[in-house]
Amino acid sequence: MTAPRRRGAPAVAGLEERSFHAWLARALPSGANGRLPLGDDAAAVPLRPGEVAVVSTDAVVEGTHFLPGSPARSVGRAASAVSLSDVAAKGARPLAVFLAIVVPRGTPARWAQELVRGAEGEAAEFGAHVLGGDTKPGPVRTVVSTVVGGARPAELVGRTGARPGEVLVTTGQVGRGGAAAAGLHGRGPLSARAVVELLHVRPRVREGRALGRFASAMLDTSDGLAESARLLAAASRVRLIVEERALPLVPSLRRLAPGRRRNTAAFYGGDYELLATVPRARLPDAARAVRAAGGTLTPVGHVVRGRGALLLTGRRLEPMPRSRWRPFGRPMP
Repeated sequence: MTAPRRRGAPAVAGLEERSFHAWLARALPSGANGRLPLGDDAAAVPLRPGEVAVVSTDAVVEGTHFLPGSPARSVGRAASAVSLSDVAAKGARPLAVFLAIVVPRGTPARWAQELVRGAEGEAAEFGAHVLGGDTKPGPVRTVVSTVVGGARPAELVGRTGARPGEVLVTTGQVGRGGAAAAGLHGRGPLSARAVVELLHVRPRVREGRALGRFASAMLDTSDGLAESARLLAAASRVRLIVEERALPLVPSLRRLAPGRRRNTAAFYGGDYELLATVPRARLPDAARAVRAAGGTLTPVGHVVRGRGALLLTGRRLEPMPRSRWRPFGRPMP
């Protein structure tokens, strides 16, 4: 990848680094048309005049975020997608993806190749490509993804801009991760569909570009809507009221009766939607823009003076449930 191994460093058995680099140069579009060739010490990412770089790094780890039998291509897509989601939450456009791949000795080269194909496929959907990274031996398969995006400073949306009187909105549906985790930890053998579904992250890049023009604060819901609401409220020093009845739940959760079991799944985490605050007068335009980008936007609450995030259930206000996102580390309660 971009950083050559120092002389005398051990190679990864099964996955031979130099051969892997040669394969990357043939397999990735960036190997032929990058500003610097794959295998150089660094990569060059062009920015438009007046733009700033928006960078996010995340990791997916075997045993915590994916199982040993998970398809390598799905792992690669997830590795790209989780960082793409962070860049989307700032209203930026993705430009490049970098992967640091850690594998135990003896890992087949095909596993790493399929992983890169998945990561490249996910990035290419949004006009970006894998431009480099690193490979290292280690005790457990780990993929660290870094996405570089670009945006004009005025386009960036942080977490600190929410103001009383604004509307709290979310893209997509709530509870996707919790529904998948419920299938994974159901009785009987692990559901192969649930294993893949937990890795099927859908970064809202196009929706983020559209919503960012209207939002005063925004972040993604990788840890679930409840945790994201708490983070946004703390950063903006306001109180968020989330209305349970307004949540656009995934179909499997809508079939459950309201109560603790449904809320546990709904706020479990792993949704990777966008949660934002929008001035009330701009809400219709924001909804139209997100719809034109291929997504949906649902008002789920509002901003008031105070601190923290509360859930409105009927007429009762209560603290937001805690996120439990760690699908392979603990069973669904």
